[in-house]
Amino acid sequence: MMKATRTFFYVSLVLVLITGCSYIMRTDRDLVRASYIAADLLLKGVKDIRSLKPRHYGIYTKQPFLVASFVNIDDLQQSSTFGRIVAEQIGSRIAQKGYKVIELKLRTSSVFVQQHTGELLLSRELREISLQHDAYAVVVGTYAASKEVVYVTAKLVRTEDSVILSSSDYSLPVGPDTKYMLRKGR
Repeated sequence: MMKATRTFFYVSLVLVLITGCSYIMRTDRDLVRASYIAADLLLKGVKDIRSLKPRHYGIYTKQPFLVASFVNIDDLQQSSTFGRIVAEQIGSRIAQKGYKVIELKLRTSSVFVQQHTGELLLSRELREISLQHDAYAVVVGTYAASKEVVYVTAKLVRTEDSVILSSSDYSLPVGPDTKYMLRKGR
């Protein structure tokens, strides 16, 4: 009887530990911090144009940027609360670093702002957007959600010729908040 009680205790303890570890793995990480790190990496990946020789890629802090909502990699016409907030946070960080970021939502005549989707930019639209907003570059991104992790790719793309100036890839655990923000129609 004592052996059965001890076995039950150890099995219960292992189940509690496994459940606890599973819960720890599924908690949300600081999304703002992850977005700020991604923005810093995007900016770190490019050089100030004043210090470059001709024909090298670079940016200048006075040149405006646009930031598009990040989209679901499986449906590039679809975003979510997650995709929109990541774009907002990255744009915020770029502005904090002294770069000029144009807010698309304030331009209600823009055909690029879609209800419940955000500011979606397709590659064929980059040149037109560059002219409309005098934007030098645009931050675009995708995300892919699995059961436990969401993978994010952010790119800084020159609007003139769609050249990727820099990029950043990261992943976040899918906790309850992230899962809620990833749901379609949000």
